[in-house]
Amino acid sequence: MADLQTFVLIAPVLLFSMVAHEYAHGYAALRQGDSTAANLGRLTWNPLKHIDPFMTVLLPIMTFFAGGFIFGGAKPVPVQPANFREYVRGDIIVSLAGVASNAVLVVVCAVLFAAVGALAPTVPAAYGAARIAQQVLSYGILFNFILIFFNLLPIPPLDGSHVVKHLLPPAWQRSYVKIGAFGLIVLVGLLTIGRPILDLWMAPMWALQGAIVRVLAPWAIPIGAIG
Repeated sequence: MADLQTFVLIAPVLLFSMVAHEYAHGYAALRQGDSTAANLGRLTWNPLKHIDPFMTVLLPIMTFFAGGFIFGGAKPVPVQPANFREYVRGDIIVSLAGVASNAVLVVVCAVLFAAVGALAPTVPAAYGAARIAQQVLSYGILFNFILIFFNLLPIPPLDGSHVVKHLLPPAWQRSYVKIGAFGLIVLVGLLTIGRPILDLWMAPMWALQGAIVRVLAPWAIPIGAIG
């Protein structure tokens, strides 16, 4: 039951964060000259347009209840790099737009967490709701950090690979991009037998997340607080 309650709190936060990530890709592409996402109706905040039945619904449920972690993703926004006014610049901007949106959400969640903690004492009857709100915002901070660092992994077709690609010689770029055909297999490998490597990559994320938790600690509503 506790796992189910946790999942109910996590799912909306994670879905919104993934939608923001994909919307940012589509909007950045539009600004760079590619209207593919807009033309296909994907430049929208409607989550239904970004849900993939397996990646967004089934996979997160399976990994959460079977493995104790959440792994999944939204349906990728279609982008045609050939339409960019400047290919390399456009590809990098569009690729980093998603993680930039998640960074903004980290800041927004942190500010709202502090605001809820500061306002809660003025309405003692709302302490319970305020504590739940802070719990949801804490998940927002955590999962947006995870989305940032995970998507920056230099594994095609993740966002980080689009930056690394342009640092390689042209001949190497083609071979590097081909890894994308096995990208999901590589990611599953990192989440299982390659976990020490993934943990090393994610270590700065845990440090940043821990620092934010310490900064926000004075505004955290204690368990059992009733005003």
